[in-house]
Amino acid sequence: MTLDGGSGADAENLRLAAIASGDRAAMKQLYDDHYAGLVRFVEGRVNGRIEAADVVHETFIDVWRHAARFEGRSSVKTWIYSIARNKSLDKLRRVGREEQLGDDFDAPDLDADVEAAAEAAHDAQKVRECVAKLGQAHRRMIELAFFEDLSYAEISQIEDIAEGTVKTRIFHAKRLLMHCLGRRAAAV
Repeated sequence: MTLDGGSGADAENLRLAAIASGDRAAMKQLYDDHYAGLVRFVEGRVNGRIEAADVVHETFIDVWRHAARFEGRSSVKTWIYSIARNKSLDKLRRVGREEQLGDDFDAPDLDADVEAAAEAAHDAQKVRECVAKLGQAHRRMIELAFFEDLSYAEISQIEDIAEGTVKTRIFHAKRLLMHCLGRRAAAV
């Protein structure tokens, strides 16, 4: 069973069903769709990009092995991120330490308009600097909600915390970001 294209929850569910039946092309598509976001997600939890890539690869191995066990109680993306979270925690337990690292965001895809591109890069840099100043818990909430486009319910499942806690952390993180960005704008 091969799944070509498609998007949304139904396509992801079909893709996971294809993976459960051994479809390598479906697995490659799922990997391509989620690899970069998972690396960013895991990197804030473990010691560096190489360890993050290792955790992500372990995550996809589990997805391949256990796709048939997916029960559909969450989205496929939430399920994968939960596996990655658990793998990250396992790695930290094995290592016995946790280090907080800065985030490494990919540069935005900018238009051909040089002035607009320069302004967008400057604004993106300001946002990255402010996000980097957030505490680890607030930074993770911002990354999951705004960079990975996950709902509060999905973040709650991934982080294994109450949905109200997610909302509170995002509220406070946004206030901290606005304060940081506002202060920076006044300094310019």
